[in-house]
Amino acid sequence: MIEVYSWPTPNGHKVHIMLEECGLPYRVIPVDIGAGEQFDAKFLSFSPNNKIPAIVDPVGPDGRPMALFESGAILLYLAGKTGRFLPADTRGRYEALQWLMFQMGGIGPMLGQTHHFRLYAPEKIEYAIDRYTNEAKRLYGVVDKRLAHSKYIAGPDYGIADMAIFPWLRGWKNQGVDLAEYPHLRGWFDEIAARPAVQRGVAVLEEKRRPLVDDKAREQLFGAAQYKRR
Repeated sequence: MIEVYSWPTPNGHKVHIMLEECGLPYRVIPVDIGAGEQFDAKFLSFSPNNKIPAIVDPVGPDGRPMALFESGAILLYLAGKTGRFLPADTRGRYEALQWLMFQMGGIGPMLGQTHHFRLYAPEKIEYAIDRYTNEAKRLYGVVDKRLAHSKYIAGPDYGIADMAIFPWLRGWKNQGVDLAEYPHLRGWFDEIAARPAVQRGVAVLEEKRRPLVDDKAREQLFGAAQYKRR
């Protein structure tokens, strides 16, 4: 049974969804990033960048335990382990990899900053809010244009690029985005959201999610314990 060290965030949900789609048995170990648990020595021993998610597969490629951090690397590992959700042909594989990298290098960091300045930042900075909200809308536009010509993100088949991007777009309202402005993306989004494995994946640890309503909640998610340990 794969151990999954995670929290109910878009990066955590990527891996939960992949595990559910593959039907792999797994056990979730919550890592409360608001309480600073990502800085615990055990977690740092296999996730040195103190970020969730991370996994420990007791039966790695050589039969020995395999630990991995970085959600994109985990998706690739699980695709290799199961032979699913990543094209076997070279062209198809690189099509999928480029869109996975697009999520890792663009959608994740930029939408993360959008969330931060729109929801969590203790000071309202209009320049930052406008900058990242506009960037969020631009990235949604990139995805919408892609889906105008492709059934799924990386081609005709559902795969890890879809699983990587979808969780980040679930927060579209908080990002100042109107999905109605992106009709191709909206159709894809609704289809992915209806998949039973996706619904199970995003429900993992959902009871741990804290409401984003006030300064206290903001501090729990981003403040005190985390910054004291830096």
